[in-house]
Amino acid sequence: MTTKPMTKTQLVAALSEKMGTDKKTANAALDALSDIVMSEVAAGGAITVPGIGKVMCRARPERQVRNPATGETMTKPADKAVKVTIAKALKDAVNG
Repeated sequence: MTTKPMTKTQLVAALSEKMGTDKKTANAALDALSDIVMSEVAAGGAITVPGIGKVMCRARPERQVRNPATGETMTKPADKAVKVTIAKALKDAVNG
């Protein structure tokens, strides 16, 4: 069973209800959390969101890749990737 992801508007409404505050305050809290995660991970750090998981930046070395359309092998330069490790509490909630 697949469902549509919750939109930001729906998330802000649920957050404001859970916090017992207005939507403007909930939206500001969500935006602040997003900004903190983005700036920390972009700087190469990691951040743990309790009950959800850990978001981190991981360096990937230069490597050989293959273009599936042409079969051509080329060198892809080193870059960074965002990795998310899901918390055990969330895994247990989903599977329990």
